[in-house]
Amino acid sequence: MQRKQKEAVVDVLHETFNGAGSVVVAHQKGLTVVEITDLRGRMREAGAGFRVTKNRLAKRALASTPYENLTDLFSGPTTVAYSDDPVAAAKVAVNFAKDNDKFEVIGGGFAGQELSLEQVQALAALPPLDELRAKLVGMISTPATRIAAITAAPAGQLARVFGAYGATE
Repeated sequence: MQRKQKEAVVDVLHETFNGAGSVVVAHQKGLTVVEITDLRGRMREAGAGFRVTKNRLAKRALASTPYENLTDLFSGPTTVAYSDDPVAAAKVAVNFAKDNDKFEVIGGGFAGQELSLEQVQALAALPPLDELRAKLVGMISTPATRIAAITAAPAGQLARVFGAYGATE
């Protein structure tokens, strides 16, 4: 790889790390092209990205990003998964690692903090961001629905009494 190509890779990785909501670092030991293609497809479906990286280039790209503290994780055959949704990349990477012993999640980062393997697994266990938002909206709207029903009930009762009174005469 020529110097200009390396600089372009570092620039792309740097932008990726700057814009990512979470980053998952893993080792891949002998994954086939078919397996990597399958993993990339799963990541894409979840709204995440996946790259096989050269460690020296990735370490340079991490400089001056929120994930600068992850440089120690980049040794050996390293891959990086990333996403805007903090859960998506972790969920796909952890699930793929369960099914494939050639892929091992070693750590990651979220909001500028380094995550251990256990913390990445805990992050993967969370529901996706859209589902959390839906649950929050449901929790907020439920009390409003109940209040509307309670305040409407007396008026409905009065209407039924007047209706019954009018029907008897």
